[in-house]
Amino acid sequence: MKKITLLFVVAFVCVFSTGDLFAKGKVKVDKALEHAARQYLYMRDELKGTNQFPKTYDKHMQRLKTSNSKWWCSGFYPGTLFYLYEETGNEELYTEGVRMLKLLEPEQYNVNTHDVGFMMYCSYGNANRIAPQSGYKDIMANSARSLITRFSPVVGCIKSHNRGSDDYVVIIDNMMNLELLFWAAQATGDSTFYDIAVKHADTTLKNHFRADNSLYHGLNYNPKTGTIKHYQGGQGFSEKSAWARGQAWGLYGYTMMYRFTKKPEYLEQAIKIAEFVLNHPNMPKDLIPYWDYNAPDIPDALRDASAAAINCSGLLELSQYVSGDKAEKYYKAAEKMLQTLSSPVYTAEVGTNGGFILKHSVGNIPSGTEVDVPLTYADYYYVEALCRYKSLVDKP
Repeated sequence: MKKITLLFVVAFVCVFSTGDLFAKGKVKVDKALEHAARQYLYMRDELKGTNQFPKTYDKHMQRLKTSNSKWWCSGFYPGTLFYLYEETGNEELYTEGVRMLKLLEPEQYNVNTHDVGFMMYCSYGNANRIAPQSGYKDIMANSARSLITRFSPVVGCIKSHNRGSDDYVVIIDNMMNLELLFWAAQATGDSTFYDIAVKHADTTLKNHFRADNSLYHGLNYNPKTGTIKHYQGGQGFSEKSAWARGQAWGLYGYTMMYRFTKKPEYLEQAIKIAEFVLNHPNMPKDLIPYWDYNAPDIPDALRDASAAAINCSGLLELSQYVSGDKAEKYYKAAEKMLQTLSSPVYTAEVGTNGGFILKHSVGNIPSGTEVDVPLTYADYYYVEALCRYKSLVDKP
């Protein structure tokens, strides 16, 4: 099954509070999308005159925290705008998305980060899908070329972090950047992009996962031999714990890998991660995970809406590649996640939260940054999940 896309534009009833976005076990997806659109128009107004990208919201200072185009999250804001435009038909959303693309354009040549996939595919990829332009194709192809400069055939992976000359750090997040390479392989006819994506996924599959299908956030390889030097806890509680967003990146990443390759080992791994997450004894009943499944202060540990949103979007796609009880289980779990995320507990009122849709995400607790705040990638994958859910609900 190809990537789910939306083929229609609908006008929705405006939502003035979050209290009626869900009812009777069914997500009111139309209203949730309209609510999200109104929030992002509010955020647009908050950003006017800055030429900056939203990063998070400081509730104490009551102002947006922003970044320039080099921040790894820069592609999520325009990407969300394009998803919302596709659903609502509001031209203001599209116009703002195009404005942000111009600010992102220089990053096509950025060889200093593995996140060029997040930055350029979530933004330009959605724009090109909606209204293809030759300029978009060239920019994305250049972005893919920049990304593969970070690939080492000795290690078999694309390098994530830039550390010392004897370090070669690879984090699970990097799986998400591979979608850009598959697009480039199809668009240019150059199989090099495909081969590198598959090799990275195979090496990650071999080395990142434990016997119980939890995963290490990061590995540091010896760049000269390709052997593992040590494991890294990264943004998780420890190197032995299961960091919630890392599990979500893995679930989404291997589901996406199956979409493009149809390799059964990728589908099998996506299922294993899904089962680990959904059956974990520390997964709350509302399916919004604690920031780490092994956080020491559960049940008082912070929840992570971003991990839930990524899980949700990934499970909706995964439900289409399996059958029977598993298909129903993954679909129903995603539906429950959407129901919870679209409730007042996690969805902000219009005109609050700096324009961000979701509350209560966790960035990096070990570093003490972006803790219990709104985040652009939480919004992006939440809106993507709403779109995927709607397309499945409306499917004949």
